[in-house]
Amino acid sequence: MSNHKQPGAAGASEPSKPIRDWYEDLGVEEYYRLHGDHYQNPHLPWIKSLIERNHGRLQLENCLDFCCGRGEVSQVLLELGYQHIVGCDPYTQDLYEQETGLNCLAWSFEDLLQGKLTGNYSSIISSFALHLCPRDQLAPLIWQLFNSTSELAILTPHKRPELEQIEGIDLSFTDHVLTPRGKKIRLKVYHPLTSAP
Repeated sequence: MSNHKQPGAAGASEPSKPIRDWYEDLGVEEYYRLHGDHYQNPHLPWIKSLIERNHGRLQLENCLDFCCGRGEVSQVLLELGYQHIVGCDPYTQDLYEQETGLNCLAWSFEDLLQGKLTGNYSSIISSFALHLCPRDQLAPLIWQLFNSTSELAILTPHKRPELEQIEGIDLSFTDHVLTPRGKKIRLKVYHPLTSAP
């Protein structure tokens, strides 16, 4: 399965192209404004595989699904018996709530940088999103997340983000699966070595 979408505009089908091309053409905010009601992550089989293989190593008793999309990660966690899950996505909030029956916060990267995320979570999972954060905002964003958790799990189709390069953050473990095309989908789990600055 490739990272392609057919979002369609005004009911018309658009040619399939990688989502990063949609982001470049429209911008992330405009893409989700137009297509957020039917967004779907095409990497669900590999996301599910990584979570199923590693959920026993994660602290998922009270989890925030950050940049949750339509709730693919949350649905896997529900299938595994985890019940205390909250989503967070400014673009797909309604879709997430409809698909999962769970609550969803509408905070963006910018909102978190302003300190709007409150509460404590045993783990925060972010799937296919943090590599989109501007480089100069990544460390402050991550420390805002660590204000609400001591465990951050990243699912990504890239080596990025490489949070282990941020002082005070430990890459605790990694795992990956390969797509049929040989592309690595990675799980990277981080813990802070110190309290958030």
